[in-house]
Amino acid sequence: MPLFQFFLPTRLLFGPGSLESLGDTPHLPKGRKALIVTSSGGSMIRHGFLGRVQGLLAARGVASMIYDRVRPNPESDQVDEAAALAREAGADFILGLGGGSPLDVAKAAAVMARNPGPVWDYVQGGSGGGKQPENAPLPLVCVPSTSGTGSEMNYRSVITRTGSPEKLAWGVEAGAPVLSVVDPDLTLTMPPRLTALTGMDALFHAVEGFLSLRRQPLTDLVALEAVHLVANHLPQAVADGNDREARTVLSWASCSGGICLALSSTTILHGLEHALSALKPDLPHGEGLVMLAPACFRHLAAKAPERFDELSLALGCDEDQAGPEGFLAALARLMEDCGLGAPSPADCGLTREDIPALAQNALETNSRLLAATPGGLGLEDMERILEDALSA
Repeated sequence: MPLFQFFLPTRLLFGPGSLESLGDTPHLPKGRKALIVTSSGGSMIRHGFLGRVQGLLAARGVASMIYDRVRPNPESDQVDEAAALAREAGADFILGLGGGSPLDVAKAAAVMARNPGPVWDYVQGGSGGGKQPENAPLPLVCVPSTSGTGSEMNYRSVITRTGSPEKLAWGVEAGAPVLSVVDPDLTLTMPPRLTALTGMDALFHAVEGFLSLRRQPLTDLVALEAVHLVANHLPQAVADGNDREARTVLSWASCSGGICLALSSTTILHGLEHALSALKPDLPHGEGLVMLAPACFRHLAAKAPERFDELSLALGCDEDQAGPEGFLAALARLMEDCGLGAPSPADCGLTREDIPALAQNALETNSRLLAATPGGLGLEDMERILEDALSA
């Protein structure tokens, strides 16, 4: 058993209708001003979620300001803008509302609201400055509206450096949310494809957390449960978005994936996808993961085949099919059942000419994830994985 540490400081309020707990929970950070960080697409307004959150805060005497410029695959400039707004307005805490992108910007902005300079001065890895924040972050509350990223259960933010192809995860333990409110009812508005893609993100967080060299006993248990839950409920939620039970199960699977990120880590799949979506910022994270996953897991199956026995059973294989091949076959069936199939690299504008740059980017920017990958990885390994994925 590897040496490990257990640290999970976030209080979780979970369940259908739990958004209303913002109105009376004693665990809301103290203060009279909050900055709400949300996406630029307007979905939180259209579905009434932003108004509900503002109303619940106002009933407790908390005035709210809005930063709503977060785009998919968020960039460092958005973190710096949100942090500056929090400072100027004298915010007492920050609340992230929406999918993984606004939650990630909110986490990083909470750190930067109390520390000088741009966020990239503090990022560890790539061209980041590697500085350590001297001041404690603003308290952070997370309210997710999707079930995939698990951002509400860990302290890391995935951000791209503005104007560059560097995308990586960064954070400080003190920046973990003090409170996360996970209301599966907020996910009822997700359309089928977004449901499928976010569900696959949760699945891959769990699978990679189980394979990672940073795994520990708790993440093994949580990861296998999350894999089982996604396999058994994601097709159901894609087919019927109003299935409240399926939505609730997937929200817990997403939280479970976030716990895996907090206590273990992802591996080469996320490392390569970060390079991919940094090169193609309009590519949804889930699309990139689904495109790369079969090739990545074929590689990992050769490095740690014994880990795929339990994973394949959790994914729905019979005992006589347990193992790497059974896992890959079950994964293909799940993607097909969710209407994902095999995404075409050509549809995303990717060609084999992109392979060297993508592999080099992953090597230079996401070395932490490569180090957690069983068997070790070099540039040629990543190029072979990408060649495999782009040949599908």
